[in-house]
Amino acid sequence: MRKFNQRLFGIFALGLLLFALSEIWGMNTKSLTPYLAEASWDAYTLARWTSLMGTLLWAGFYMAFHTYGVAFLFSKLTKMTFRSALVMQSYVLAILLIEKALLFFLFAVAGFTMPVSLFSFGPLAATFLDNTIFNYTFIMFFFNQLTIFTALIIAIQYRFVRSFTEFSPKLILLLLILLHTAVALAIGAFSAYVPLEEMLNDFTRGGASIE
Repeated sequence: MRKFNQRLFGIFALGLLLFALSEIWGMNTKSLTPYLAEASWDAYTLARWTSLMGTLLWAGFYMAFHTYGVAFLFSKLTKMTFRSALVMQSYVLAILLIEKALLFFLFAVAGFTMPVSLFSFGPLAATFLDNTIFNYTFIMFFFNQLTIFTALIIAIQYRFVRSFTEFSPKLILLLLILLHTAVALAIGAFSAYVPLEEMLNDFTRGGASIE
């Protein structure tokens, strides 16, 4: 790929812009609403800036992991060259950002957000599963990771791994499906059992407390 570094830099720049716009619009900032309701403008402004900085740091880590981190793992596990794996993951990152951009557009048009992706099986699980069943939240977040974009990512990774390794095509496909399923299980468990929202609330209130 010609001018790969410039292309990858452009993807990172657009990704940071996307995360920043989502944060500025108000996605995932409901924990800051009490400051606005209490007309504590200084505390609210400081909390929003803190939240924006945290979002940008998370965006940088998220994109770096999905490119350099995952490319390194693929290079070690499949014996692909790191450069080939990095090119593969640049496509994957672009697809992930396209999904987030589409979700942001749909949420902005609708005027509200949802904890699940409209392109996943999450809404289907939330519709048909009884919320009183055991591990309902975990199941919903697990299915939320299985999207039409996940299938596209598997197809791209399958093509690259098959082209740069000598593994059996069936084995490659099976391992990729198992890998993405394992990741979905891990993210589902993290989302369901780690009190991330409470931690964020404590963090923002700690940085801008109200007496």
